[in-house]
Amino acid sequence: MPKPTALSGFPELLPAERFVEQQVLATLARTFELHGFANLETRAVEPMDQLLSKGETSKEVYVLKRLQDEGTGDAGMGLHFDLTVPFARFVLENSGKLDFPFRRYQIQKVWRGERPQAGRFREFTQADIDVVGRDSLGFHHDIEVARVMAEALSKLEFLPGFRIQVNNRKLIQGFYAGLGASDPLTVMQLVDKLDKLPAEKVGELLQSDAGLTAEQAEQTLALAQISSADAGFVDQVRALGVSDPLLDEGLAELAAVIEGCAGIVNERVRVVADLSIARGLDYYTGTVFETRLDGFESLGSICSGGRYDSLASDGRSTYPGVGISFGVSRTLVPLLGTGVVAASRSVPSAVLVALTDEESRSEADRLATGLRANEIPTEVAPKADKFGKQIKYAEKRGIPYVLFMTENGPEIKDIRSGDQAPIDPATWTPPAGDVRPTITSTSTTTSQETTK
Repeated sequence: MPKPTALSGFPELLPAERFVEQQVLATLARTFELHGFANLETRAVEPMDQLLSKGETSKEVYVLKRLQDEGTGDAGMGLHFDLTVPFARFVLENSGKLDFPFRRYQIQKVWRGERPQAGRFREFTQADIDVVGRDSLGFHHDIEVARVMAEALSKLEFLPGFRIQVNNRKLIQGFYAGLGASDPLTVMQLVDKLDKLPAEKVGELLQSDAGLTAEQAEQTLALAQISSADAGFVDQVRALGVSDPLLDEGLAELAAVIEGCAGIVNERVRVVADLSIARGLDYYTGTVFETRLDGFESLGSICSGGRYDSLASDGRSTYPGVGISFGVSRTLVPLLGTGVVAASRSVPSAVLVALTDEESRSEADRLATGLRANEIPTEVAPKADKFGKQIKYAEKRGIPYVLFMTENGPEIKDIRSGDQAPIDPATWTPPAGDVRPTITSTSTTTSQETTK
């Protein structure tokens, strides 16, 4: 067959890169479970009418033509573009079997009709946490999900520092209402473009598309410029001279999130009130989050979410929730591709058992089995080449140790230092840092071992 060409927007990782991804997913899962979040996986397809009900367009959804052609009488099926819509559907279908508030984490592939570029793919992995209640959900969960995700990301020690930017839709909607804006939602959607367009251009759009006066547009942009690592933003907003009951409620909630996250802030983890954050999707009703990596701001937000008070309803009950989603592929693939993050070797093997000749393979297999019984990843050389070639084979794959069968018994060689010594395969173990590959980063001075 002819040599295949890569499909743009569908990343496939090499073994060493996949190792990094696996450790990221394992770290996230462990952290989420430490906080009591149960794992969930939903189906890949959803009805098109549900996929399009939250503001997405048909161009962003991959439609399954075969199911559409079966003549089901509806709009057909499509691959889910995020994990929130299928989660809302799952809650409605299983509400009688779930205990509320229901806490779940979900790590899964999603598909979206993106224009492929750095950090944006057509197939990618997301990691979500959500807390959903029945009819009501305590505000303290807004603080909780921010803290849990911040803790999870901070455990990915190879990542650079990051800042979680927090705002509140009640705050900005109340401010726009207090200004006299006739269409607060359009104002919000335009403000959400500030990370892509100059403030002057957004100001023009606020007047032409949202019907604001020049003074109102100026006040709107002034609000969006406010950022603070503590509750000092409250006085800055008050100084703009706008009042509204919804604004008061939003200010109090945002201050509570910032103060509630103060205990997790350090040199790598920062949580700031950023009043330019709006989030374009219309189902958010309160707290909203976006997250940016230090030095990689061009990736945009790698972790986002917020409060949604009426995402799911069955006519009898409403299921409010709050959640936050980490773009695993969005973050990792660019870092891996540029060599910022890497694994120390391409295979899990810590030991290669060398072959004296083919007749010794059964003895080599026996030795390898003994090492594996001690949880030491081990492989046997593929053929009985000269020892120099077998050592080069191990070196190329990053395997740190080669085990030789000598007249005096088994001997282990650290091919990095050249040291070689007799061992008892039943009791020998390598240093902990050599048992599994490690993850290294050029953006930090630390490395993360898989045993953490």
